[in-house]
Amino acid sequence: MSSFFHNWPQVTEQWLGTALGQDLIAAETELLAAVLDDVFGLELLQLGRWGGSRELLSTSRTRRQTIVSEHATGGAVDVLGRLAALPVQRDSVDAVLLPHTLEFESDPQAVVREADRVLTGEGQLIILGFRPWSLWGLRSAAARDGFPPGLRQILPESRLRDWLALLGYEVVLSRHYLYNRPWQGRTRAGQRRILRRGLFNVLPAGAYMIKARKHIYTLTPIRPRLRERRKLLGGLVEPTTRNRT
Repeated sequence: MSSFFHNWPQVTEQWLGTALGQDLIAAETELLAAVLDDVFGLELLQLGRWGGSRELLSTSRTRRQTIVSEHATGGAVDVLGRLAALPVQRDSVDAVLLPHTLEFESDPQAVVREADRVLTGEGQLIILGFRPWSLWGLRSAAARDGFPPGLRQILPESRLRDWLALLGYEVVLSRHYLYNRPWQGRTRAGQRRILRRGLFNVLPAGAYMIKARKHIYTLTPIRPRLRERRKLLGGLVEPTTRNRT
């Protein structure tokens, strides 16, 4: 098992090159096109590779887009580095994208904390993840090497919401998608079946998207009420009866 996870980037890339993997990437690119429409600023950081090139970032409106990965195997990588210890200055990034990144990491919470460290105030964090209580989640749990191949764990949406709440984030948008079966090849419906349930589809969504905004809360000193201030000041300067003439 350890040797498999050592080589998981190549195995995952091979799966993403299949018909099902290509449909998933195309659908998530369309999904992110709407999600990134109001994300502006200087820098968007994608942590972890997902897909053959930079298709997930193709509609980004930030001036720069940077992909950080621990592995340089294939695809486009701008910076090599540990995702739990990014070589990026604090409070310097306007948005961070985690496309299924946390499901491949041994310490996903550390990656979330590191994304929070580099995000500016009011910066946005976008997370894509698979849902455990779905056909995709059940197949991943049943597979010896995870599904898609290389997944270490599937994180429930509720757990991520708890982590974000503790860090002071507000979830501004969430969406469920991936309504096709995890063994289905390319069909006529293509990515539409992935993004939309359809009238006769009773399957639960296999994935979720969370978009959250980082808030910076400043401490406001609490001043005593006017009556309390008068009483306090009066108690300091009012003479006692012994000093009165």
